[in-house]
Amino acid sequence: IGMGGMDAFRARYIDNGLLDFLLKEREQGRIRNLGFSYHGDVDVFDYLLANHDKYRWDFAQIQLNYLDWEHAKETNPRNTDASYLYGKLDSFGIKAVIMEPLLGGRLAKVPEHIVSRLKGRDPLRSVASWAFRFAGSHPGVLTVLSGMTCMEHLEDNLRTYCPLVPLTDDDNRFLYDTADLMMQHPAIPCNDCKYCMPCPWGIDIPGVLLHYNKMLNEDNIPQSRQDPKYSKARRAFLVGYNRAVEPVRQADHCIGCRICVQHCPQGIDIPAELARVDNYAEKLRRGSLPG
Repeated sequence: IGMGGMDAFRARYIDNGLLDFLLKEREQGRIRNLGFSYHGDVDVFDYLLANHDKYRWDFAQIQLNYLDWEHAKETNPRNTDASYLYGKLDSFGIKAVIMEPLLGGRLAKVPEHIVSRLKGRDPLRSVASWAFRFAGSHPGVLTVLSGMTCMEHLEDNLRTYCPLVPLTDDDNRFLYDTADLMMQHPAIPCNDCKYCMPCPWGIDIPGVLLHYNKMLNEDNIPQSRQDPKYSKARRAFLVGYNRAVEPVRQADHCIGCRICVQHCPQGIDIPAELARVDNYAEKLRRGSLPG
């Protein structure tokens, strides 16, 4: 719920009697736990909690991680800070299911200075484990969702949660400060969900956006020709771009049809971001960055 705002919510769940049907199914025991997954318009979230006496939600799924705790709106104006969402659920005693604890993997692939900061705090813990511990340490969290693509991810998650060592207040302050540092290097908020795909023009949208983020996180994006690392970083970006994304599927093929935008859960203005990456790549090719 939340995508399309209150009008879409009423049309999908209220006006057609669907939510009343679900409530009756729970009363009959055919649904054990009834909840919702929240994306988008916070007015819908607030409405559902304001009517908790009627609906008696058993759980709600929200996006929560240490970057989105206080910086969700800075990352994407349509998002809502996780501290607000979790705080509301906690005040009603509603269990929380956590999605995007790693922000689509972005909190496992942080800039090198953030890696050094986290490893300096605890050399034996992985970068990703800090995000998982943050999500799991909050009271009332029912489960934390994790997309794992290899055995190493599974093993790291098991080490993190078996048993879970909750974060201390000092640990939380450390992560809040870490998030502040990360916001000095804002990335495109793509979580690689691929809901924007397929592009009718064949563009590898996630591939383009994630390559830009990867180079940004590795401090390989020069901002000026006067940067002493300019030549090396220029080559790294352009060579890596062609390896990560076939030239026929790169950002310069976007015609701005905006079909992708309506499918993006993060509400990213994808054509604008593709244009941003394409303009940057073209400046690197021509060696025409300012400075």
